[in-house]
Amino acid sequence: MGQYSPREFQPLRWYDSTARFAAGPDSPRAYLERCLETIAAREPVVHAWAALNEAGARAAADASTARWREGRPLSPIDGMPIGIKDLLETRDMPTEMGCAGTRGNFPKRDNAAVWALRQAGAVVLGKTVTTELGGSHPGPTTNPFDPARTPGGSSSGSAAAVAARMVPAAIGTQVGGSIIRPAAYCGNVALKPTQGGINRGERQATSQSTHGPHAGCIEDMWQVAIEIAARCGGDRGSPGLTGPMTLPAAIRPERLIVMETEGWAGLDAASRAAFETLLEQLRSAGITLLRRADHPLIEAFEGGIAEGRAISGAITGWENRWTQRNLLDQDPEALSPRAKAILARAEAMSPSDYEAALARREEAQARFARIAPLADAVIALACPGPAPLWSGDRPGEPLAPRPTGDFVFNAPSSMLFAPAVTMPLLAVAGMPVGVQLMGQMHQDARITGFARWMLGAIDPVLA
Repeated sequence: MGQYSPREFQPLRWYDSTARFAAGPDSPRAYLERCLETIAAREPVVHAWAALNEAGARAAADASTARWREGRPLSPIDGMPIGIKDLLETRDMPTEMGCAGTRGNFPKRDNAAVWALRQAGAVVLGKTVTTELGGSHPGPTTNPFDPARTPGGSSSGSAAAVAARMVPAAIGTQVGGSIIRPAAYCGNVALKPTQGGINRGERQATSQSTHGPHAGCIEDMWQVAIEIAARCGGDRGSPGLTGPMTLPAAIRPERLIVMETEGWAGLDAASRAAFETLLEQLRSAGITLLRRADHPLIEAFEGGIAEGRAISGAITGWENRWTQRNLLDQDPEALSPRAKAILARAEAMSPSDYEAALARREEAQARFARIAPLADAVIALACPGPAPLWSGDRPGEPLAPRPTGDFVFNAPSSMLFAPAVTMPLLAVAGMPVGVQLMGQMHQDARITGFARWMLGAIDPVLA
């Protein structure tokens, strides 16, 4: 697709198309057909889809077209074509999870969020590619702006389908960095909600897993999230995402904390310079920026997340181990060598190791809560520079540790249970690099308001 510029790229949007549906110049069916044309043109290279249900999507779009013409749409996203990450069950398509051991899995039931989307009238077009079981082993998806690069993981297909203008929105999931990082690599906006804010349905096995939308614009991002939450709420025992039923008003933050994480030391010079240029724009707008040297509580917070990758990896590995062991016991080839290596590390853990990781996570959450009075939100890079090149593992060489990129800038929001919004505000070497805002738990709407302000007030930086 060529060099990416956040100043010039025009993502596919839904929210400003619906005014034409009632009057007749356009319709959800026509919108869907344009999406299918783009998929036909770009899918042979991008490989964003694990399955498509074109017949079902057309029938749903026709029903939506009739509702809009009659002035009775079910919601503002009635008729929106949307992709569903292939970890979430769908009644009309298989859920194979990018894994040899679950090939052919077709439970014929809907995940809670998928059910809610259908209730809102959304058109569930297909299943988007995920890494193996949502882990680190990549699928076939390529970055829409450079097919030699990864789109990120594990929501690879969801990120790429939106960035390739195949659909205006898609659902991803995150345990470590699987919503925010691929969105940042692909130039999307995306919301990783407060932990438990969107009902995961059957996806309750891991304590850090969340559902969240990728979209081409912040209006569609918020509308998809709130329409789901308004119908199926949050996880069991958790309050659902709350906020207005349309995009929250733009809010100019007064003070922001700049979060470095353990990834700061290894960040490439161009990405660091681009981020600092963006921060200077914020200062010029009168926003106070605080860094770790400015307050002992911020330094303590950075210390609490300094091993976020390891803490998140230990917790998630332990929680996933029995599912993966059962698959492997049924079929020795059910998992990739990369997944087998992760399972081996998890099986070397003891209950006390898991409890120690939980204690470190809880302490990090306490340190995060202590910085709440200091600023409105936290700002950070959403990925460690542009998406890395990826052409596959090389025979005879060690497996690449992170073929879909490093989640070092994303582990904090996951382990802190915090909401985060990523914004396409940087381009480095012609590739997207996202910037994220992170807030305290249940401040999803407020963080979205801050993000809306930034997207409107700050000039994207090209490096």
